Amino acid sequence: MHDADLLHEREYVAGLYARLDELREEKRSQLAQVRRAGAVGTMQNVSERDAFAALYEDRLAQLDAVDERLVFGRLDLDSGEAQYIGRIGLSTPDLQRLMVDWRAPEAGHFYQATAFDRQGVRRRRHLILQGREVKAIEDDVLDTAMLDGSESMQGEGALLAALNSKRTGRMSDIVGTIQAEQDRIIRSAMSGALVVQGGPGTGKTAVALHRAAYLLYTHRDRLKSAGVLLVGPSSSFMHYIERVLPSLGETGVVMTSLGKLMPGISAVPEEDPAVASLKGSLDMAAVVANAVANRQRTPAEDRFLEVDSRKLKLTVRQVKRARERARATGKPHNEARVTFVKILLRELTEQLTDMVEAANLGNNADRAYLAEDVRTARDVRIALNLCWMPMTPEKLISELFSKPAILEACTPDLSPEQRALLLRPADAPWTEADVPLLDEAAELLGELDAAAGRGLAQQEQDRARDLANAKQTLANMEAMGVNVLMTAEELAEQNQERETRLTAAERAVSDRTWAFGHIVVDEAQELSPMQWRLLVRRCPLKSFTIVGDIAQTSAAAGANSWHSALAPSFGDRWQLEELTVNYRTPSQIAEAAVRMANRAGLVVSAPKAVREGRWNPLVDRVAEEAIVSRLLEVLPGELDVLDGGLLAVIADGALLPAAATALRGAYGHRVGSGAGSYEQDIVVISPKEAKGLEFDGVVVLEPADMLNHEHGKVGDLYVAMTRPTQRLRLITSAPLPTGIER
Repeated sequence: MHDADLLHEREYVAGLYARLDELREEKRSQLAQVRRAGAVGTMQNVSERDAFAALYEDRLAQLDAVDERLVFGRLDLDSGEAQYIGRIGLSTPDLQRLMVDWRAPEAGHFYQATAFDRQGVRRRRHLILQGREVKAIEDDVLDTAMLDGSESMQGEGALLAALNSKRTGRMSDIVGTIQAEQDRIIRSAMSGALVVQGGPGTGKTAVALHRAAYLLYTHRDRLKSAGVLLVGPSSSFMHYIERVLPSLGETGVVMTSLGKLMPGISAVPEEDPAVASLKGSLDMAAVVANAVANRQRTPAEDRFLEVDSRKLKLTVRQVKRARERARATGKPHNEARVTFVKILLRELTEQLTDMVEAANLGNNADRAYLAEDVRTARDVRIALNLCWMPMTPEKLISELFSKPAILEACTPDLSPEQRALLLRPADAPWTEADVPLLDEAAELLGELDAAAGRGLAQQEQDRARDLANAKQTLANMEAMGVNVLMTAEELAEQNQERETRLTAAERAVSDRTWAFGHIVVDEAQELSPMQWRLLVRRCPLKSFTIVGDIAQTSAAAGANSWHSALAPSFGDRWQLEELTVNYRTPSQIAEAAVRMANRAGLVVSAPKAVREGRWNPLVDRVAEEAIVSRLLEVLPGELDVLDGGLLAVIADGALLPAAATALRGAYGHRVGSGAGSYEQDIVVISPKEAKGLEFDGVVVLEPADMLNHEHGKVGDLYVAMTRPTQRLRLITSAPLPTGIER
């Protein structure tokens, strides 16, 4: 990118924020002036004052809300005009347009234009802000004529155009294929499940994100209230893609990893692949159902309960009958418990009433108080809870895995060795493999308070009540001859507590039962069957964009094929699209990774690499104890060659912390993790954390360990080798996996 371009964007964005501040001060002044006027004059004057106050308050709230990432894009059009796209529209005092609201029709090209169909757009520029300052710009150049003398341009579109500018038939044909296949996928219908399969460097993540942006814009009326869920493999990945898919105001985009899909739970990775595989199996759905049924018990024998100095008999037959009637309601455990308790309380109350009436020789005095005596009696409460205990998902799953007797009762089909894998202390942290089980339990248990599950319905009732009250108020004012200047909807909105107004995204994050309008899943090959079950529950319409590469599967419970992964949840109602061109990974590196995978027995698709790099993969053979010291020796040269690019050191096991410690000692704050930050040019990560990311250069430590250690998978090394866009170096003390070198 040119420094002049970055400087220009910083100056322009600073001007936008200055205009935003001007408007804020203007609205604050107008609001203060209206409030100083007070509630004086006729009712019409009061109504007008309130209407203006509401107008200024709403505009001020909007201006305050858009401060973060005010502007996120710019379009350079064939007409020569430059349009800035942001979260609201802004103009100068004399109505010269400064920025277009992303919801405006003319902003549609920002989301819909592709290299295949430019729609009059020469270049799309993403502005990456930190606070109020532009930190970086990312260009999608759609018109190849703009590339003359501009070799430093960056971005997916810039790369496509650069490839297209090369005068070989092969390059032109391949680029045309890229543009056509990506454009078709991006614009596919929203309904149903679309699977985008692609090897490393094929741009599948970029396609998924552009598709998400396209759907958000094209179907914003539908998705505004339901929202879109974007699921990535890790928090590092989510940070990485934030710059590609900006927050789109009220639309409600929820970006999260699978470990955070249960409200209130922030799960850690499951360290033992055998445990992850077992918990990810669909058989665990039956185990959780057994655990719920296990809490609906009948006593071994009849019991006598003391109520107000009298002994009531609770029989096994009574409990069984009440349990069957409660189960027959089809309600979740906690809600069906209400039926169970009501039946037994009624029968015990009838029993107590008969005793009291017999003792009083037929006295017909009111006995209503007896029901309360039964309900509050300690023996009764204990007995009913032992038979049908109210449960939370956390308590159910924690006791299932920490109490051997309960686990054995709920897992008749598991071996003793498998049960031993599941057993753990009650205070153990929740793992990512536990989240689908907690969600399954929550679905079967229901809310502890039966009314709590009707939160959204109650909100609708409250809104209807407020609107009815507002209509009545306006009708009364009109009957008195007042000329009302606002609608009932505006009056009801004004009277709501502003603190309780939440965006679709905010409501969705805190509501486990939220039904999203569309879900985008990246690195989908890593999902277990139970995780798919959870996601489908989040989108009953099964409107999905599913992105991944089966060859890169490294999770123990991950997929071996798309059919095996999706058939349990989608049947045959999904469509497969495949990206066939690798346009970011140099051919020397891509071919070495494919050869290694094939020699190791992994069948991988081999997308055509359209770019030949400057370097073949480099290999350093050293003694085991010299791996980290060799890393420190070669790193200055790697950083110099990359000339400011981002370099990743990918390692596994004990080498990962050892490398991180050594590099931080040598390079300090320049060393980060995950996708790094704007100030970091070296990151140290595991193959799992590297999924979905790309780096200018990569150094892989002890590649054979990624195949040969206890839980190693070919996919781990395949992922590590396919992250670089320019240069790959491998440092090894063990024999190099076959295929890497010709």
